[in-house]
Amino acid sequence: MLSICSKERNRLTSGTIFHISRYAIHDGPGIRTTVFFKGCPLDCWWCHNPEGISPEPEISLRPNRCIRCGTCVEACPEHALSLSDDGVDRDASLCKLSFACARVCPADAQEVVGRVMTVDEVLEEIKKDVPFYDESGGGATFSGGEPLMQPEFLLELLDACGRLDIHRVVDTSGFASKAVLLEVAGKTDLFLYDLKHMDPEIHVKYTGVSNELILENLKALSCRQVAIRVRFPVIPGINDDRNNIERTGAFLQSLHRVCYIDLLPFHDVASGKYKRFGYPYRLGTLPAPDPAHLQDIAAVLSSYGLCVTVGGNDYERTNPQAQTSQPSNQTVHLA
Repeated sequence: MLSICSKERNRLTSGTIFHISRYAIHDGPGIRTTVFFKGCPLDCWWCHNPEGISPEPEISLRPNRCIRCGTCVEACPEHALSLSDDGVDRDASLCKLSFACARVCPADAQEVVGRVMTVDEVLEEIKKDVPFYDESGGGATFSGGEPLMQPEFLLELLDACGRLDIHRVVDTSGFASKAVLLEVAGKTDLFLYDLKHMDPEIHVKYTGVSNELILENLKALSCRQVAIRVRFPVIPGINDDRNNIERTGAFLQSLHRVCYIDLLPFHDVASGKYKRFGYPYRLGTLPAPDPAHLQDIAAVLSSYGLCVTVGGNDYERTNPQAQTSQPSNQTVHLA
């Protein structure tokens, strides 16, 4: 039974999310409900969720759905919209994001992405899938964006899931205060921890921030009794060179506790999202990594005593007590 105090906190504590994905199978073990938090301190060139970068709700445009009826133009209180031969034009200098346009659009050509929800509201969505968690060993995953940007909201959700014995995963870039990260670690069963590049200057160029805090936080986290799987996005020509792979392997090997590492091959399926939000897509026609090259990367990392998965779809409820500095078996899984 929840205490009155806990119920009241759940009712009042709120945060901004942009999506809740049910029946997810790539965000931790088993069948999961993934809650995507809005807002991220990084600006990765290859981000698959650009709608999660801004912490505020925003408009997603789908021009191919526009029927040029002019309803949104009439509804806009700032007169920021106008009709043209190409559809509806938006004057960003006038738009105050009242979202009146999206609310009246009969064709769903404009959509509000991001909404404020309380802990109780999110928890009700998570609880719908409890039977699937029980059967598959799944649970709830908190992703983004960056969930650590909304620490109070995240901590309350983790507490609420813990009281219901729901397995908890936090998917993070690690770019947050160490105090927040370690507090979250005390309420988390598994971390999916992004590691993008070992060179600080290259990291700044492609993500907008230094990797110093990220690496220091991963060191600190590896000393805690919590399971960790590092996620490494393989971006051709950016972080897949032998030097960076060797440095990544050596760094992970030096940690107090071995991290499993999932290689996530780059793909451009999210490139269309950038246009919908008015963001520039900076990778052009970058191809997916060659499968043979992925095998080479996996072999190098495996030589450092790491358990490597290509594709990140081979999860288990890793027991942190069982992770040692030198695993007896070096494995490469192909998802």
